[in-house]
Amino acid sequence: MQSEVQALIARSNRLGADPTTTNYAGGNTSARGAATDPVTGGPVELLWVKGSGGDLGTLTPSGLAALRMDRLRALVDVYPGIEREDEMVAAFDYCLHGRGGAAPSIDTAMHGLVDAAHVDHLHPDAGIAIAAAADGPELTKEIFGDRVLWVPWRRPGFQLGLDIAAVARANPQAIGVILGGHGITAWGATSDECEHNSLEIIRSAQAYLDERGRAEPLGSVIAGYEPLPTDERRRRAAALFPVLRGLASTDRPQVGHFTDSDVVLDFVAREKHPALAALGTSCPDHFLRTKVRPMVLDLPPTAPVEEVIARLRELHSAYRDDYRAYYERHADADSPPMRGADPAVVLVPGVGMFSFGANKQTARVAGEFYVNAINVMRGAEAVSRYAPIDEAEKFRIEYWALEEAKLQRTPKPKALATRVAFVTGGGSGIGRAIAHRLAAEGACVVVADRDAQAATTVAAEIGTTDVAVAVAADVSDGEAVAAALREAVLAFGGVDLVVNNAGLSLSKSLLETTEADWDIQHDVMAKGSFLVSREAARVLLAQGMGGDIVYISSKNSLFAGPNNVAYGAAKADQAHQVRLLAAELGGHGIRVNGVNPDGVVRGSGIFAGGWGAQRAAVYGVPEEKLGEFYAQRTLLKREVLPEHVANAVFVLTGGELSHTTGMHVPVDAGVAAAFLR
Repeated sequence: MQSEVQALIARSNRLGADPTTTNYAGGNTSARGAATDPVTGGPVELLWVKGSGGDLGTLTPSGLAALRMDRLRALVDVYPGIEREDEMVAAFDYCLHGRGGAAPSIDTAMHGLVDAAHVDHLHPDAGIAIAAAADGPELTKEIFGDRVLWVPWRRPGFQLGLDIAAVARANPQAIGVILGGHGITAWGATSDECEHNSLEIIRSAQAYLDERGRAEPLGSVIAGYEPLPTDERRRRAAALFPVLRGLASTDRPQVGHFTDSDVVLDFVAREKHPALAALGTSCPDHFLRTKVRPMVLDLPPTAPVEEVIARLRELHSAYRDDYRAYYERHADADSPPMRGADPAVVLVPGVGMFSFGANKQTARVAGEFYVNAINVMRGAEAVSRYAPIDEAEKFRIEYWALEEAKLQRTPKPKALATRVAFVTGGGSGIGRAIAHRLAAEGACVVVADRDAQAATTVAAEIGTTDVAVAVAADVSDGEAVAAALREAVLAFGGVDLVVNNAGLSLSKSLLETTEADWDIQHDVMAKGSFLVSREAARVLLAQGMGGDIVYISSKNSLFAGPNNVAYGAAKADQAHQVRLLAAELGGHGIRVNGVNPDGVVRGSGIFAGGWGAQRAAVYGVPEEKLGEFYAQRTLLKREVLPEHVANAVFVLTGGELSHTTGMHVPVDAGVAAAFLR
């Protein structure tokens, strides 16, 4: 048993590693083998198959469903017919062997009913190109002879499993099938043979497309629709992305992903792209992620940005009307409610593709699936005509009761899900703690710091680039700030939550404070916060989704202490920026609040950079005792840590204080001299 499972996992990971072989969470693989029934002590034949929602490229044994073959085969005798085939999914639960493992997927029948020890069902670009071609059956015969057979389109389910099993029985020489409008299925007596057969089908299809395909299957390049130069393209993408994200979030907030790969740029430059895009994708895994069709801008990349934005708003309104009409054409009394009419994919000639989802991974995968769809269109048009499954069938898949049930099982999102946070000074101390806390609450986080390596380290601590990215940013430099915000926009589609945390301090008396001392502290904190807030506000206003700006100010913005004139004045400036911006931005749903920490010694970049030693000298205590000293002078006698400041930022932005703006929250363990009054 263990060797069969290990071979299945290794095969699955290899097949899933290539996005042209099968896409993320698409396809499934299986293996059969003997095991011992712990109840009877006798042998039992089992099927291990990738479970619902799993991904082949990252599949582990826990992602497999294990089912008894005797019970699976017995389901054929109780199958009530195609009109009630959805009932069979629940029946798979009664075939499970023991507890644990993944839930059986809709494709379980395909694996259990085909008389082969190993089965692969994949969504390769080349295979779907044949499957979605107008003369797919003829092409299949020409390419494969009788080694691979054609199975007409049928929605995934028990009946499709019966259809494939019947073809396999009637054609013992066959190694697999092309599933009309869908993908491929291959089988073999061993894991290696099955994988070999899968790859033979894919490579044979690709070789046919390469050798027989037309040179320019998508038509000629439209004059003026060529890609913009890289820098200009990315600036244009950054200018459009917040607007598009706001439009795509009309029904519910979305995170974005940007792609300007050669495949995408070539597609949107070609004369056939509007008609092909309007036909929509074909493979069910594709259009479940991308919706039935993308929104396509019909202006050249050199059009003025203002004209493009105005046209995008018009196209979005029309897209929503069209989607609503699509839903109403096909919905019946049993259909789930419409889930939202906004596009998941937007194509902009000369610039690239913008895709959207409930999180970064979903948005990224939607874009990856549409790249697969472009490859399919190109392949089908190269040797035939692209002819995806019809709209009614797409609706049956998109609003399938089983798909709706899967969506209903999705865990409740975290408090900051879909929100993009931009944290300055995020490479250490308080900023690092804030970045970690916001990410833990579901936010995508942009870690901004003058020390690019420190920012990169913190982003890596948080996770993959689907949840955190690093940007280098000297907040005292306006162009550097603008560039950092552009990178944030290109990473996630926009910004929702800005934390002005970058800071430094020098402890000197009035007479010892130089102009340079004064300037650097005001440049980083007063001017820096202004520059970040100004650039972030441009994004927030373009999105039209509201947002939060939080200033990490200080107890020193209120409390007058010795040897602190430059730092205290800069913090007072930040504190008043909170009030000024709250008054100015409130009408746009943007809340501006502050946090006033004090005495954050442990883990603080400022204190480690010399401020701690200076303040310890002022108060006449050893530097290593400074945290205890600060704690003892507070009402609560507790030391303040970076995590406590991060907690306050989350409380201000997590939704419970939705009607609060212009406020400062003390995080100082109680310093009476700094009470707000």
